[in-house]
Amino acid sequence: MHSARPGGVSVIVSASRRTDIPAFYSAWMMQRLYAGYALVRSPYSAHRVFHVPLTPDVVDCIVFWTKNPIPMEASFPQIGAMGFPFYVQYTLTPYGPELEQNLPPKQALVEAFLRLSDTLGAARVVWRYDPVVVDPAHPVSWHIEAFGRMCERIAGFTERCVFSFVDIYKRRGGIVKPVLKPDQQALAHGFAELAQARGIALYTCAEQGDFSAYGILPGACIDRALIERATGCPVSARADQNQRPACRCLESVDVGAYDSCQNGCVYCYATMPGAAVKNAALHDPLSPLLIGRPLQSDEIRKRSLQPQRMDQLSLFEDQ
Repeated sequence: MHSARPGGVSVIVSASRRTDIPAFYSAWMMQRLYAGYALVRSPYSAHRVFHVPLTPDVVDCIVFWTKNPIPMEASFPQIGAMGFPFYVQYTLTPYGPELEQNLPPKQALVEAFLRLSDTLGAARVVWRYDPVVVDPAHPVSWHIEAFGRMCERIAGFTERCVFSFVDIYKRRGGIVKPVLKPDQQALAHGFAELAQARGIALYTCAEQGDFSAYGILPGACIDRALIERATGCPVSARADQNQRPACRCLESVDVGAYDSCQNGCVYCYATMPGAAVKNAALHDPLSPLLIGRPLQSDEIRKRSLQPQRMDQLSLFEDQ
């Protein structure tokens, strides 16, 4: 038997689609968890700010997104000890500074992946090979060879890999090109053979194409099965209607801010060149906002929360 969790409402926290919190803002994130809340400025209304509760009795799960978890490595066990279920979406690609300008050496990031898996368990570290960019410097054959090397290196340290083909955003001015349909099929076929040989389940992220012939299914980043596994309880959250049409993620609240990631990825939709440096200068680890501080002109609203998790009742509880 199941019943709604005590308190009636809960939240899945995304940290963050908009920026790399583990890489650049781990101290802020820990401060917010200790404080029990964060303020998030609306990306659509400059003076609208949402108050998001961050306490274990309200937070069902935190989903971290990162290309570099090293600055936050020591904090992940603390987060678990505080009572927060979580897992990590870890983007690990073979690109160099031509596409990802400010990352540590890839060997260091691979080693960090292995350490994080040792600490959290393979089920809680999801490998993202994302996005797939095909150009003269990174043809299909290059990707398949690089993907195979990475599969071999991290096999046993993750249970799943999520990949997607680069999306084209107007704000980036056509820096990268869309991946042609035949190339998508060739890559999916090659990736599937390599991943399956290493026991890694392969999923797509927000892709319209059908790759089921290769054993590849559509996946979700804010994933019901992963969250239920982390919490030990069924989750009743709905699909997130604010994402791309093919996205299968559950509803979540993002505590990040656009134009604040300093990884310098040329394909990124969330940060414009130069904006991250400007905004990083406004960051205060002790502020409830990721960037800047609340203003007198801000309208602070309580974030509307919905029942998400169904707590497992003991057989011995009153009926």
